[in-house]
Amino acid sequence: MSPLNEIFAVYINRGGSAYGGERINQLEHALQTALLAEQAGADAPLIAASLLHDYGHLIHDFGAGAAGRGIDDRHEVLRAAKLSAFFGDAVTMPVRLHVEAKRFLCASDAAYAKTLSPASIRSLELQGGPFNSAECAGFIKRSFAADSVKLRRWDEAAKRYGLQTPALQHFRSYLEACLIG
Repeated sequence: MSPLNEIFAVYINRGGSAYGGERINQLEHALQTALLAEQAGADAPLIAASLLHDYGHLIHDFGAGAAGRGIDDRHEVLRAAKLSAFFGDAVTMPVRLHVEAKRFLCASDAAYAKTLSPASIRSLELQGGPFNSAECAGFIKRSFAADSVKLRRWDEAAKRYGLQTPALQHFRSYLEACLIG
């Protein structure tokens, strides 16, 4: 099976599961995040990262509602590691860093912190809470930190119940453009 067919099969077969404590499912969240990136004029790697950023939630073995049970599933690391076989750093690093971007934004942008949903607040606690000033300074200097911050803002905004989005197949060309090997 091709890498994209494998990834799409996971979204089709498991994407209907609830997205944490939100009113939408995993696939709807992925599509909304990718759509926001596309509408913002992001390049193909960042649109691909936006679609794939929570892929790790779909492939871990912790079961549904891990955060509600006090488990940090480390989905950002799991998915980036899995996806690195198919995509380069321009896709996988924003995915890997999007949780750190949330911690950065909660420490550096009070307005952003107020946008967090209850489920996102709960997961933030499990992920270590907001960064301190030294962690903020170190994070923002990292390669792909700026892209991960953009992704994180789209991620938080992509939780709208009933929002119409393009189908999963609409985003295939972005992923194809980013495949390595």
